[in-house]
Amino acid sequence: MWESIQSGTAWAGVGAAWLVTACLLLAGLVGCVLPVLPGHLILLLAAVAHRLMLGADGSGLEWWSFLVLGLLMVISQTFEMVSGAVGARWFGGSRWGALGALLGGVAGLLFLPFGLLLGPLVGAFVFELGFAKRHTRPAMVSGVGSVMGTLTGMLFNIVIGTLMVLWFFLDVFVIG
Repeated sequence: MWESIQSGTAWAGVGAAWLVTACLLLAGLVGCVLPVLPGHLILLLAAVAHRLMLGADGSGLEWWSFLVLGLLMVISQTFEMVSGAVGARWFGGSRWGALGALLGGVAGLLFLPFGLLLGPLVGAFVFELGFAKRHTRPAMVSGVGSVMGTLTGMLFNIVIGTLMVLWFFLDVFVIG
């Protein structure tokens, strides 16, 4: 009888670990869409928590998976930071416009959710007018390019977040 109680407790512990992992994975995916949450960091923490709760043998996660997940997180965050500036340049903006989009994107984080799109737009527009001495139309095109770049960065975040979740499950169930 004691053995069945112990095995039931073990299964309850595994179930609780998977429940916590699933909640963190879901919160991480939501964070990849909603910039209020650090989605990719939460996804990495889900893998770390899973490993800590179930141990090296029970989790199925290899040590190098944390490197892969960390690298994906860094790539995504880097792309997100520069996407508005790249968009401004892609649409013909100057280096000043790209810098304005980058600084506007950082400032826009203080005014979520609208600041995410308005920050790069206003930053690129103002820097094009003020520093690059461009006319209104090219400055506006640069601003619109920064918004397009920012939206592309958001889409890229969702793709990378999905890849992180897929990598987690692949390592737990196939590789590990």
